[in-house]
Amino acid sequence: MKLICNGNDLSDAVGKVFKAASARTTNPILEGIKLTATAGTLTLSATDLELAIEKNILADVKIEGETVVPGRFFAEFVKKLTHEQIELSADETNRLKIKYTDSEGVVQCLNPAEFPPIKELDNAQRFTVIKSEFRDLVNKISFSVSADDARPMLKGVLLEIGEDTLTGVALDGYRLAKCVKRIETTTAMMSAVVPARCINEIAKLIDDSADPVEICIQKNYLMVNLDHTRITSRLLDGDFINYKQIIPTNFETFVTIPKENFEAGLERAILLAKSDKNNLVRFDIKENLMQLSSNSELGNINEKIPVKLNGVDISIAFNARYFTELLRYTECENIVIKFINTTSPCIVVPAGGADDFLYLILPVRMVS
Repeated sequence: MKLICNGNDLSDAVGKVFKAASARTTNPILEGIKLTATAGTLTLSATDLELAIEKNILADVKIEGETVVPGRFFAEFVKKLTHEQIELSADETNRLKIKYTDSEGVVQCLNPAEFPPIKELDNAQRFTVIKSEFRDLVNKISFSVSADDARPMLKGVLLEIGEDTLTGVALDGYRLAKCVKRIETTTAMMSAVVPARCINEIAKLIDDSADPVEICIQKNYLMVNLDHTRITSRLLDGDFINYKQIIPTNFETFVTIPKENFEAGLERAILLAKSDKNNLVRFDIKENLMQLSSNSELGNINEKIPVKLNGVDISIAFNARYFTELLRYTECENIVIKFINTTSPCIVVPAGGADDFLYLILPVRMVS
């Protein structure tokens, strides 16, 4: 294999595909990046068997061929060569020579025959969604997935594709996040549970534009084909929780609150609450006023925020982190928090009747 390519193009491609390389594995080939040189193109590939990323760049290919470079070394090395023309050449002993200006480096590579094949989705169902909408959906819900290995399905994000909507759902047993976006086209109504790490990497690689992106689903795989970049993810196998049964529909208290005021008050209250593993903040709501209070050995904080209250007064406590995380990705001016009682979950939605997102949060039992 022998080729010449632009250092900036190579560094950018390596940075993208290396995110799919395995960080901890007993199989060294999964830590590598496969280089495949064909007429006019260098293809870089990496996979940990759950996520695979492939990226094509232009190259002046003198001799076609392939090899697998040590991923971490190669990523760090080419990051420092962005302004150079780089010549890559591999010999019969699988040693790769990297030439740049008047210097060169040599690295021992791995056998490309041992690199696992990346799944091709030939007969997939597919749907099309605006790129910025898909990114927003992932950002609004993916932080709510479970980190518990005992419940592997909850470590993924559920995607439900309807006739004209894409619904994303994530939950961890203490909170639930749901977001709905319109889709442009679909070939079928379907659903898939995508590992959180994979869907987050996909969202990062999709630019925040109004252009459409096509997403393909076939059996146990999901694939996104971007300009010169292909991302393939395994899907989680099993039944996702029937989340619709969890979401309550009847409430006793409705509180409308300015998002910015609520977020600022919570951020201050949580400074003391962080010393408690539950990040406990108490909400006392009455007479169009919400009081947020937290206590620790350091002292106590009481934040008072004007709100619009409809229904009965309520005193309830939450892990405030669940609120601060959702507010980080909430762009509306006002939110509505719906309460049933002090022991039932509350629902957070945007004010004004929009149904873009919904969050469910379980309260923490207060000690009298």
